[in-house]
Amino acid sequence: MDFWSTVGVLFRRWYVVLPAFALAIFISLAVYRTVPAQYASNAVIALTLPLRGGSLPYNPKVPNPEVNPLIVTERGLTSTASILIAALNAPDVATELGAPPGGDVELSVNNGSSNLETSANGPLVYVSVESPSPELSLDLVKKVSARARTELRERELQVGAPAETYIVVTDIVPPTEPEARLARRSRAMVVALALGGMAALTSAYAAESILVARRRKRAEQGPGIATKPLPERVP
Repeated sequence: MDFWSTVGVLFRRWYVVLPAFALAIFISLAVYRTVPAQYASNAVIALTLPLRGGSLPYNPKVPNPEVNPLIVTERGLTSTASILIAALNAPDVATELGAPPGGDVELSVNNGSSNLETSANGPLVYVSVESPSPELSLDLVKKVSARARTELRERELQVGAPAETYIVVTDIVPPTEPEARLARRSRAMVVALALGGMAALTSAYAAESILVARRRKRAEQGPGIATKPLPERVP
């Protein structure tokens, strides 16, 4: 059926389409109010070199140079940031920091890109948390930022880095005040409205089909059986 035929059906069966579409709008608004809003808080931390750099001055008493292996690598601090991001993205980190298991909390830690291999943003760590509670979002961002410092220090201890060469963690963007994100609500409302529109269109076609079938059946039956006239009464 072409476009104009569809428009014709909608106009002819307006008494079916309008109530169905009004119901779809009502349901979509109800869905919008039912779906909880998400609140997002963000932070950005940077890894920087210590004042003395990644190695200590030469000491004749120490045969091997004293360096921080997390700094003196091919990619430097960018590689360390990638290691830190991978550790913070572990599945159990959010739960350990207080996120309810199986809840609507989304923790994202990256270097500003979905691809951890890229080094365009340098040794930066972006932290973002979305949850139905603004307090929880802000609290988790603060805890993840603190966890980043702990994770980094543990790895420096594991590789035996001298304390003078410890990497400095700087807050470029402190944890921000949570902002409402209505994208999930809007998507749910649009989906409900689209389904309601399809239901209204289906109802119009169903009414059209039923009425056309009835009209065809009546036409096939004809005008009906004529009744015989009564005989005249003889006076």
